[in-house]
Amino acid sequence: MQLIKYPPRSEWDSILVRPSLDTASLFGLVQNILDDVRRNGDKAVFEYERKFDCVSLQSLKVSDKEIQQARQAVPEALKQAVYLAKRNIEMFHATQKRDFQKVETCPGVTCWQKASPIEKVGLYVPGGTAPLFSTVLMLALPARIAGCKEIILCSPPDKDGQIHPAILFAAETAGVTDIFKIGGVQAVASMAYGTESVPKVYKIFGPGNQYVTAAKQLVSLKDVAIDMPAGPSEVQVIADETANPAFVAADLLSQAEHGVDSQSMLVTTSEKLVFDVSEQIDIQLFDLPRREIAEKSLINSKIILFDTLRDVVDFTNAYAPEHLIIETKNYHEIAEQITNAGSVFLGHYTPESAGDYASGTNHTLPTNGYAKAYSGVNLDSFIKKITFQEITEDGIDRIGPAIEIMAATELLDAHKNAVTLRLRTGNRKSSNCK
Repeated sequence: MQLIKYPPRSEWDSILVRPSLDTASLFGLVQNILDDVRRNGDKAVFEYERKFDCVSLQSLKVSDKEIQQARQAVPEALKQAVYLAKRNIEMFHATQKRDFQKVETCPGVTCWQKASPIEKVGLYVPGGTAPLFSTVLMLALPARIAGCKEIILCSPPDKDGQIHPAILFAAETAGVTDIFKIGGVQAVASMAYGTESVPKVYKIFGPGNQYVTAAKQLVSLKDVAIDMPAGPSEVQVIADETANPAFVAADLLSQAEHGVDSQSMLVTTSEKLVFDVSEQIDIQLFDLPRREIAEKSLINSKIILFDTLRDVVDFTNAYAPEHLIIETKNYHEIAEQITNAGSVFLGHYTPESAGDYASGTNHTLPTNGYAKAYSGVNLDSFIKKITFQEITEDGIDRIGPAIEIMAATELLDAHKNAVTLRLRTGNRKSSNCK
């Protein structure tokens, strides 16, 4: 990891640069695949599965028999872990349900809002370097709680034409409607446009490589909504002299093993901690099965030493990390000052891994600084809100004159007339909204 000591604020912009995905350079290739699937449906999908996933499939849809076999193949200990995670994720997301009250904004003018689930959602779950069955829980459970009628899942098959049993078990447990053996761009296209096998959805969720990211960006321009912009995963750790160096190193490495373009950042005011954490990284890295991936990721990663806690907080809000771990003696005080982060992990015994799997919060989070404007996936991600209003004769009398003058000023006479005709009906006298 690159060590940066006491950088002046004038240099922060260069330090904040992330490893980036150049998806724009892929748009031509990706668009061709999207267009092919839109025109040719299942036929194109089968061809791309042969080309990219190296498998000849007889059917795209996962059968009930395959789900049953997957259920039997998953070890009991993993099943119990999934059940625990499911319970916590459900509990946390269920608390996000809200009742909306009717508001009389003016006598005779009543407004309210209704939450309505997105009827059809599509989930993409990668299966390349790791079977991300936890992502199935993070996406499907809130969708089911929100009331989505159709929850479609696509995940790439292996060379034997099978999806990892843990993914299938998690999908069944979380209430996924239909599962399809489709990976990459062709999966995004199938859900965005629909094929003979795959239903068209209204919103697509889930992580993926640069091709999947590019595909989601392109289909979101006019065809379907997506969860959020995506980039490589990242973590920032704020730590002081009270932190356990082994814990901090483990937290940094748990992010680094995600992928070679992931980024881990340690921000601290303790020079001794810098030395101790660096030593622990070398020790722990040696035993990691994904050591080669983590080592490449650490090239993109940084340890930054600051003079003051104020600089630490300001830098963190400028970086807007996807995951933020605060391992300090006054972590609650620091947390109150954080305005930009995807998910925050407080104290010495709260690793990012907890949120990734089983604490209950969602692990689908904004990356690449998008936490300045985007939230992570939550119940609202699967809901659209419809507004209603009802105006009585007294209500239109009260607000009508204001509408007339505003519409006239904008030179929209038909807008004005729609109110004027109602005010004239019954020759009523208008009054102010008080």
